[in-house]
Amino acid sequence: MIRCTQVMKKLHNLILFVGLVSAQAHSATILQYHHVSEKLPPVTSVSEDTFKTHLEFLKKGNYNVIALDKFIEHVQQGKSLPVNTVAITFDDGYDNNIEAAAPLLETYNFPYTIFVNPQLIDEGQSYVMTWDELRTLSKRGAIIANHSAKHDYLHLRKDGETELQWEKRIRHDLTWSQQRINAEIGHNYPYIAYPYGEFNSALQKLVKELGLIGIGQHSGAVGPTTDFTRVPRFPSSGIYSNLKTLKVKINSIPFDIDKLIYTNSVTTERKPSFTMSFKSMDFSQGQLACFVSGIGRATLTWTTKHEVTVTTPEPLPNGRSRYNCTAPSKTHKGRFHWFSQPWVVQEK
Repeated sequence: MIRCTQVMKKLHNLILFVGLVSAQAHSATILQYHHVSEKLPPVTSVSEDTFKTHLEFLKKGNYNVIALDKFIEHVQQGKSLPVNTVAITFDDGYDNNIEAAAPLLETYNFPYTIFVNPQLIDEGQSYVMTWDELRTLSKRGAIIANHSAKHDYLHLRKDGETELQWEKRIRHDLTWSQQRINAEIGHNYPYIAYPYGEFNSALQKLVKELGLIGIGQHSGAVGPTTDFTRVPRFPSSGIYSNLKTLKVKINSIPFDIDKLIYTNSVTTERKPSFTMSFKSMDFSQGQLACFVSGIGRATLTWTTKHEVTVTTPEPLPNGRSRYNCTAPSKTHKGRFHWFSQPWVVQEK
């Protein structure tokens, strides 16, 4: 009887291990850039030398750098991916993308995606690429995708605007932008990178209804349990461009999340919380650590062996904040599970 129990326990552990490895074989990370320039705001910029250092690291490390469409297709369909898979993205379509970023990416033969604002292009804004330039990059392999018509805060209602009026306006914004990109570039990828990385529950619902995939600016790895109305990316510019810390993020893996519960990522609460439960745990409970941006360690309350509630010990300020949670993997030595919950705190 004892021997049977031991055999069953070993079998259970083996099944758990195989499940964890399988989940992580379908995971990957997305990098987010804006400017490749030394003349523009450093908070959203990397120099050409720094950007080249990032690309050289990916090449020498034999990372599987793939196009965003293949990346998303594999993860959504549960197809196997090397653990070291990475996708590269740019927001806003700045002119330095074709002048500085594209030549370097092409040298390394790395695919990439640029999220653009069609109305700003149509208006001829001097700081963004033209449709001709974007067509040139598309012919050379770049994916051109939707970043909204003119980079508005999509979740915000105008003064006196009802929820139905807001929904109609944003629905038009997103579908019109998709149509403009399709008309000018000739492809129609169902992605929307949220301007400023901000989204609320109503926007997520609309994005899902439109058949789009919503992509944010909060940190984390992407895997089978990722909510595809809030796909994470690792910002890689400014203070986040340091390769020492970026290596850890590139090598991160997702938590195997069963449920994620929170009221709304745009909130008037000063101490918002979220609860996540895990299908399986490739980490020790005591090694899970969560931090609140600008404040420090978050308060963790384990309600069961597989469920934890995360909150801030101090009130959040107005604007954007994040809770970042990490834990070292048991099965992938040197790698960390990573999840980020973004918040936008508004006045009541």
